[in-house]
Amino acid sequence: MTAAARIADIAFRIDRNAKTPAFAQLYEAIRARIVSGALAEGVRLPPTRALALDLGLSRSTVNAAYEQLAAEGYVEGRQGAGHFVRPMGEVELPARARPEPRPAARTEAPGAPMPFQPGVPDMRLFPYAQWARRVSRIARTAPASLVTSSDAFGDLQLREAIASHIADWRGVETSAENILITAGSGDALELCIRALAAPGDRVALEDPGYPPLRAFVASLGLSPRWLEIDDAGAAVPEADDGPPPSLAVLTPSHQFPLGGAMTPARRNAFLAWAAEVGARIVEDDYDSEFRYSGRPIPALAGLDGVRRTIYVGSFSKIFSNSLRIGFLAMPDADRPAFRQALRQFGVKASIAPQRPLAAFMADGEFYRHLRRARRIYQERRKALVDGLRSQLGPAADFADHQAGMLLTLRLPEHVDDRAVVAAAGQKGLAPQALSAFYARPTTARGLVLGYCASTVEETAAALPPLVQILKTHGLDC
Repeated sequence: MTAAARIADIAFRIDRNAKTPAFAQLYEAIRARIVSGALAEGVRLPPTRALALDLGLSRSTVNAAYEQLAAEGYVEGRQGAGHFVRPMGEVELPARARPEPRPAARTEAPGAPMPFQPGVPDMRLFPYAQWARRVSRIARTAPASLVTSSDAFGDLQLREAIASHIADWRGVETSAENILITAGSGDALELCIRALAAPGDRVALEDPGYPPLRAFVASLGLSPRWLEIDDAGAAVPEADDGPPPSLAVLTPSHQFPLGGAMTPARRNAFLAWAAEVGARIVEDDYDSEFRYSGRPIPALAGLDGVRRTIYVGSFSKIFSNSLRIGFLAMPDADRPAFRQALRQFGVKASIAPQRPLAAFMADGEFYRHLRRARRIYQERRKALVDGLRSQLGPAADFADHQAGMLLTLRLPEHVDDRAVVAAAGQKGLAPQALSAFYARPTTARGLVLGYCASTVEETAAALPPLVQILKTHGLDC
């Protein structure tokens, strides 16, 4: 029998417990044999039916492996004759020796955040299998939607799903044409400022607030107008020597980082102010889904009817930081300004996860995940609250707003919160210093503590070293 007619003997066992799909395992096994020379040029691969029977696979699985090999030039299909190994020449680069893996620096599961890191979801709760099924379905039924979009505002099906979601959950009535998909809430906030603020404008920002936002405002040469935070939320800007702000960025449902919700009276006062001075309000509603007691607080944009308020939301806190999907809902009149901003500065949001997320929402999986995460995060919040009260006693100075993803522990002025954070980092802990969130000089001291990404047991183990660090830096407890 000539070499050209010889049928390859592929001795191979599928690992049914592996995460790698069976077709990919088969493809890699054959490819490796071709590259190594174990399968010579001209050798015929076994017929798909025979190999499928031999390996206990479906014929379509074997076909998928053969088609991938053919697409990459390792084999060629001949009509009525089967698949044959092609000459390799210098197709493959020589194999390089793999370096020895370094020992892990930490003991957490891959990607697990450090304890107390604020605003981070627990990716161990992510519904990987359910998500993979939606991605697989879209890859089969609408593969073009994973790589192309006909609208700079994003995938229409996802925009429709988001419009329905914020109407049902936040009372924001809008249409899909006014939804813009962004690369997270940070990208959405930057787009709002680029689209709605002109050079020389003043922008009203909460103090304390989100440091990257104030850095972005400064980078554009805009003037910040700082808003004090009191028990009712951010204070409405009062008239001063300068022009009124053209834009105010607020976190009314859960102030960041102090917590607490803006009162209805203060919300109405902001809407009246915006109408009086002709300003826009950007409502950053970054973690409003996580409310653990009482009814959800209506969004400011819902009260406004989306006339002067741009509503910004994100799936990063609910779903996954890595997918980087956020959105904004704008008034009708602002669509041209946002389209111009996208033409000038480009679209940052990846199209690939958008249609799968639309399917995930339509199938109800998103809401099942949200309900589960809310229940688990509520347990973790309670564990942190109880632990702080137990171990700090009277020094446990914080407001439990029963909402959001973080809690702010206030410290006496003589305790250097930044030094505490530095010492905590040496112990593998990641709280943030409250004073770092202020733009202006402040005597406020405290720790911003995340609780969502750590289990009850992990928090219990992390609290004693944090308490010891606080004592070392002068906290009397």
